[in-house]
Amino acid sequence: MIFYKQNLTNIQLLDLYKKILKPRLIEEKMLILIRQGKVSKWFSGIGQEAIAVGVTAALDDTEYVLPMHRNLGVFTTRNIPLHRLFSQWQGKANGFTKGRDRSFHFGTQEYNIIGMISHLGPQLGIADGIALADKLQNNKKVTAVFTGEGATSEGDFHEALNIAAVWKLPVLFIIENNGYGLSTPTNEQYSCENLADKGIGYGIDSYIIDGNNILEVYHKITQLKEQMQKDPHPVLLEFKTFRMRGHEEASGTKYVPDELLRKWGPQDPVDNYRMFLLEEGILTEEHDAVLYEEIKHEIEENWAIANAEPEIISTYSGELNDVYKPFQYEEVSPESESKNIRFIDAIRNSLDQSMQRHQNLIIMGQDIAEYGGAFKITEGFVETFGKDRVRNTPICESAIVSAGMGLSINGYKAIVEMQFADFVSTGFNPIVNLLAKSHYRWGEKADVVVRMPCGGGTQAGPFHSQTNEAWFTKTPGLKVVYPAFPYDAKGLLNTSINDPNPVLFFEHKQLYRSVYQDVPTDYYTIPLGKAALLKEGNSITIIAFGAPVHWALETLSKYPEIQADLIDLRTLQPLDTETIFASVKKTGKVIIYQEDTLFGGIASDISALIMEECFEYLDAPVKRVASLDSPIPFTKALEDQFLPKDRFEEVLLDLLKD
Repeated sequence: MIFYKQNLTNIQLLDLYKKILKPRLIEEKMLILIRQGKVSKWFSGIGQEAIAVGVTAALDDTEYVLPMHRNLGVFTTRNIPLHRLFSQWQGKANGFTKGRDRSFHFGTQEYNIIGMISHLGPQLGIADGIALADKLQNNKKVTAVFTGEGATSEGDFHEALNIAAVWKLPVLFIIENNGYGLSTPTNEQYSCENLADKGIGYGIDSYIIDGNNILEVYHKITQLKEQMQKDPHPVLLEFKTFRMRGHEEASGTKYVPDELLRKWGPQDPVDNYRMFLLEEGILTEEHDAVLYEEIKHEIEENWAIANAEPEIISTYSGELNDVYKPFQYEEVSPESESKNIRFIDAIRNSLDQSMQRHQNLIIMGQDIAEYGGAFKITEGFVETFGKDRVRNTPICESAIVSAGMGLSINGYKAIVEMQFADFVSTGFNPIVNLLAKSHYRWGEKADVVVRMPCGGGTQAGPFHSQTNEAWFTKTPGLKVVYPAFPYDAKGLLNTSINDPNPVLFFEHKQLYRSVYQDVPTDYYTIPLGKAALLKEGNSITIIAFGAPVHWALETLSKYPEIQADLIDLRTLQPLDTETIFASVKKTGKVIIYQEDTLFGGIASDISALIMEECFEYLDAPVKRVASLDSPIPFTKALEDQFLPKDRFEEVLLDLLKD
């Protein structure tokens, strides 16, 4: 192994040695502790320290790093107090996740480190969003994101590289090619000779680097950073290294051929760098021994602090209160005149005024710029707000959702438009596993609104007509909004954009141009989690949202003698149970009306809540009316049969007979 000092001073060379030695000695301590049962799980980075340390040391502390399982050197190079790391690994309160996640599944804004999720791929899209925020601010920063050779097979890897290339984002995509994805060797992971070659297809500069040579790593990152500051662009780096221990300690290395271990053992990054420094007279045996003792003392001292920390005491309130970031709703009342506009105009009006109100708000989606989106909602926005803030995206929903998270991490607000709600399935993972869980896991907000044009009645078939709110109402950490009227759409969208939590905002396509209402021309807000009581009566409670609100009104207009409470939920998560229960206790009969298919829809949960909380007030079973349990069809006759409009009338009249 050949080391080139270049322009580094002896002090800098020794500093790199201390930085690479510390994670090695911590790991050796952890291997003892895991055998003693004092640490539950450990992903060893022994043999790979040069990559994490070299990359992090070459960056400024204000630049974001997004590490993975085996990047302890990122955390120690950023000088996180060791007792906090030890508390994290023991699941104690002084860690970074309050015991809610383990090992390196955490981040910290204090040290500009963004933690991973086990699904790996979304990490790369987050880096795109962080780098986009830096590029918009022209602050000359770069973002470094780590991944393994196994995760390069995931779609998110390719989506993130493509976005970074198209948008010329200053991201260092770092592949730690350590030979194995858990037990699967590289020859079963990909067929190209080098992973760096994958950059060619995306027009990205790529390099192969000896991942065990800390000076080669440090010099290359330093050089690339200088280039990227002058000319923002992404770079793909493949670091050749080897994983000397198991995927995690419990898995062992029996599947690894002995010859590979014998080949890579002599290439140990710590031992080789130590020998270089000794041979150059930069380090002495005596100084080396002193450094060992200093670091070991620091480890023991900090382990004692963490070990003395009490175990976490769980409370219901503590857990539930951290699912969402606290949001202080600000009521803004309209003071201007109203104008009779369509539902779609209300959405457009909200986006326009919110873009003016929040200079850090970015809208992203397919064809939303010059074309104005599939429904022309953002038509003209590019002329008003510019292409930096109104961004056409490649067809890559997953990485764009993750990029929205990255924007949020780096001080921006993001709106992601799904061209159709059906297409959210390709962005499902980062919504339910990244956006939804980040605040609960490590206190990081996800200031992202995902707009969801949805619903049937337009003969658009199985892939453009779903109303899939139930995919998300089940997931703690998400808010789900589903307005039925223009006035509500504008006010609720304004509030959703203000809210720092992730919001799924459903917009029924059939309502876009068919429903009109008087809507104030200026900015106003409506609180989330508050239903609207549209009609009042004593005979029955009808609970609906979205298009079924209008269908219910049509049915009731045919039977003016029916005295019904008609509740428009408006928000599905949080749910206004107070309004629901008060109405049920008054009327004694309930129909829950949804457009989604019946089984597993939110109507089922509302029905269960009513049965649990209002059973003694019921005069008849709770009824649910929904679409058929089939995919939504295309032909009008089939779609009409699928949708529940006719069945609602039958159930309503039957229930009132009893």
